[in-house]
Amino acid sequence: MSDVDIRLSLFERIGGAVVVDRLVETFYDRVDTLPEAATIRAMHGPDLGPTRQTLKRYLCEWMGGPKLYSAEKGHPRLRQRHMGFQIGEAERDAWLLCMCGALEQTVKDVEAQQEIYAALTKRNQAGNPHDARNYMP
Repeated sequence: MSDVDIRLSLFERIGGAVVVDRLVETFYDRVDTLPEAATIRAMHGPDLGPTRQTLKRYLCEWMGGPKLYSAEKGHPRLRQRHMGFQIGEAERDAWLLCMCGALEQTVKDVEAQQEIYAALTKRNQAGNPHDARNYMP
């Protein structure tokens, strides 16, 4: 990685909003079609449009781009926002499968792909409060 790459945010390194848009579209296309993702697809309404837009805004901000998500929704509070769903290891793995494939299809910078995936994997560890075995209705 060069000195220039170190100064750039992930958002800039991957190509900005255009690539985030493609990433999210590809991710949700996978959620919508992969048999392995049926459980997480069922957690969403029939129209994925609003969910796609929310994830685009979140990822833009999370990767160091414009603070679009916070401006609209405030602090992400991801755990709180997902507490109504039973998310166990199978759901986590399906989500990560869809995201891994989407990253491979849309992000040309392999180091950035790996960095994003590693960070998302840390956020989605087994034993988090959303795991089905820890779920409290």
